[in-house]
Amino acid sequence: MLTLAEITLIIVTTAALLLIISNRLRPDLVALLVLLALSITRVLTPEQALAGFSNSAVMTIVGLFVITAALERTGVVAWLADRLARLGRDSEGRITTTFMGAGALLSLVMNNIAAGAVLLPAAVQVSRRADVPPSRVLIPLSFGTLFGGMATLFTTANIILSGNLETQGQRGLTIADFLPTGGLIAVTGITTMVLLGRQLLPARESVGRSAMRRPDLSKTYQLAERLWEVRVLPGSPLIHQRLAESVIGAQLGATVIGIWHRREAKIPASASDIIEENDILLVLGREERVRQLEQQGTTIGRNGATDTSSLAVYLSEVVIGPRSPALGQTLKELHFRSKFGVTVVALWREGRAYRTDVGDFTLEAGDALLVVGPAARLRQLADEPGLIVLDQPLQTEPQTSAKAPLAVVITAAVLLLSALRLVPTAEAMLAGAALLVLTNCLNAEEAYRSIEWRVVVLIAGMLPIGTALVATGLASKIGALLTGGALASSPLALVAGLFVITVALTQFVGSQVAALIIGPIAVSAAIQLGIDARAVAVAVAIACSTAFITPISHPVNVLMMGPGGYVFGDFFKVGVLMTAVTFFGLMLGMIVFWGMR
Repeated sequence: MLTLAEITLIIVTTAALLLIISNRLRPDLVALLVLLALSITRVLTPEQALAGFSNSAVMTIVGLFVITAALERTGVVAWLADRLARLGRDSEGRITTTFMGAGALLSLVMNNIAAGAVLLPAAVQVSRRADVPPSRVLIPLSFGTLFGGMATLFTTANIILSGNLETQGQRGLTIADFLPTGGLIAVTGITTMVLLGRQLLPARESVGRSAMRRPDLSKTYQLAERLWEVRVLPGSPLIHQRLAESVIGAQLGATVIGIWHRREAKIPASASDIIEENDILLVLGREERVRQLEQQGTTIGRNGATDTSSLAVYLSEVVIGPRSPALGQTLKELHFRSKFGVTVVALWREGRAYRTDVGDFTLEAGDALLVVGPAARLRQLADEPGLIVLDQPLQTEPQTSAKAPLAVVITAAVLLLSALRLVPTAEAMLAGAALLVLTNCLNAEEAYRSIEWRVVVLIAGMLPIGTALVATGLASKIGALLTGGALASSPLALVAGLFVITVALTQFVGSQVAALIIGPIAVSAAIQLGIDARAVAVAVAIACSTAFITPISHPVNVLMMGPGGYVFGDFFKVGVLMTAVTFFGLMLGMIVFWGMR
């Protein structure tokens, strides 16, 4: 029989999962509601409910964010990405191998999303130079970062599983516990992708082309039929109006890219620019809407306006990152044009380009924006958190700061101390983060900004579920159910069953939530069967990183959607193969490295 506390826990957990899957509330808000529900219903004491914020796993993740930011801030990651990009310029197979391997290596010491974001622009540019569609490269890049996450402790799910072990009186995990099995899976997965998986990838046009190939970029976004020259005639009511006050954007939903005033051309135009008599406006919009400007005392034509190659600006693409501060806001609300000095002329979402009323779209993760602006402004835009500029004009070789060697030494020391268990992982990560700030590899404000507080709140708020599962005895009961059926026939059967359950849950709620729910149950089941609980924890952690089948299963997949022009089914086709490879690699690793039978 279930107790009242156990029934309450089941209801709260089920409701949380449904809310996360339905996407009706932000996951971090759901986590706070879970925390409050377990405390108010007295399933946990207030102290237990709030303990997640001081949990060692949370502190480890906080430190990891700061260390990752320091490696980026000092130019270490950009330098490494540039060197790796130079290796993969010959063929599609070499490009795929290079960027999958690079993603895996970077994920050993930094979070997967950061690794994917750093390598994304380089992967797009290298593939275009080799005349390979980015859609043939970006899914492999995403999967490479996931494979790398299986071979290290420094992945969120892996850190959570290590904490689950310690909560139930077991020894926590280190990099050495993940590297053999995860490394085997990574090598096998990359090899399989290069030899077989590439046959399942789409050869689809991406969201656009780089500034070096503007005609192709304009063709992708179908600008040729939407770009117009609007001449302002004497007596027009538009005269002396600011662009922001005119009917062009507010009522017609068109975009003014530039203004020719006498002999001066201003591109991009500013919202504060004043329209004068005989000005020529370069306007992007639907013909039926732009033609309405004829009633405002203008003439409409083209006269070579579509020749964007002659403009003293660059066309580039900007991807909205999974944790960008711009998420949930419109371009108008962000004052995008006035703040950054560039004009957004189109938006690409889920395989379709939108060129009208772009400023009114609520931005989502993975959206790709086609922007036009001066080179300096585009480079400035690339420094904004959560915005990834795929094509930066006139790029020079990445420069590392004088602090780069120090950042590398501190990071290496943290990894070594953690791997050798000389210092608890959480303390090593926080000490490393503090040293990086004290040595001015990044300042305190940058350190605070680098922490993904949504992730911290999500994990700290959901950790009480694991505490409640153990405290109420529900984890033991569910573990007994697992160990009383077919899964109890052998340790490998238990691992296989937990892998399938965890992978299925991960595709819909993500790796972090899956680890928080399945982790305590898996550890409890292993303890009851007398199996090495660390081996089972490693297996479940790897299952949490097996986020190949759906793009929503991991933010790094979402990041690739726009630049690759992918649709939902593209991940499923190749993801099933990669999941199968991971499963068989995991079974082999459990046998060879953990002695399971």
